[in-house]
Amino acid sequence: MAKASKILEWCIVRLGEDHNWWVDEVSDPIRWDVDGLSIVDPRQVNHLIELVDPLRDYGFDQDVFESAFVPFRIEKDLGEGRVRLKRVKDSLFESDERLFALPDIVDEENGPFADLLDHLTRCRVKMLNDLFDFESKLSIDEVEDEIREDQNASFMEGKAVHCFEELSAILDYMPSGYDADDDEEREPKEIEDEEDDLPDIDEKEEEALKNDASLKWDEEDEGEGADEGKDAPRKDGKEGKEGEEDEEEDLDDLDDEEKDDDDEDEDEDDEHPRKRTAAKPTTKPGNGKSRGKR
Repeated sequence: MAKASKILEWCIVRLGEDHNWWVDEVSDPIRWDVDGLSIVDPRQVNHLIELVDPLRDYGFDQDVFESAFVPFRIEKDLGEGRVRLKRVKDSLFESDERLFALPDIVDEENGPFADLLDHLTRCRVKMLNDLFDFESKLSIDEVEDEIREDQNASFMEGKAVHCFEELSAILDYMPSGYDADDDEEREPKEIEDEEDDLPDIDEKEEEALKNDASLKWDEEDEGEGADEGKDAPRKDGKEGKEGEEDEEEDLDDLDDEEKDDDDEDEDEDDEHPRKRTAAKPTTKPGNGKSRGKR
């Protein structure tokens, strides 16, 4: 394996329509098949280094990462989106140059790049189980099966999977139902402490805030609104002008009470009529019968 890597001294890469770099030609075509051979560009290398940094607390081995790639630097721009790269011996983590990284996939099943994928998966699963309280512990097989299922779907569509996508699928993996945001991965206590940690305001700043006209209610508008009798919600759920409608209701209530009193008086008169003076009877001589006056 190491011997094959030593023979590979240069390669020509092209920028694909997916904005990823792919290998067109290598100095060792016998051991390296360029069909679907991808390479990580300098920008992606830096991103991967950032993603693996949190895994150092969970067993990440930098040497495993370094041995999985063959580093290259730009030697010549060939134009039309093609670049010739030359192999270097620099470290991907420590070099000041912008380096490309070609995954060593001469042996796809048991080679250095396959070892890196397994290593990163173990570290990622260990980290997730430590940060989240899952109902059941996340397993390596579960993660590998889910990632492999997505890759197989791409293969079925005739799409080649870029090596950067393979690595990102592991380093960004989150089980369904969980968010990968930093706030979700932090302990709830840390978030509460940040919310409670409010800046102190001295007396001068507090006085300045009190005198800030932009923070005050428009008192003049409130006064005008009160004089004009602005609409306000009533207890019975109806809207109306507080002053006018309340006065009208009071007057209506008084009128109703007076009417009720008059009705009560009339009812009393009907129930207890006044006694009227009866007419004195007149007696006609001879018949003995009396009639009232007409």
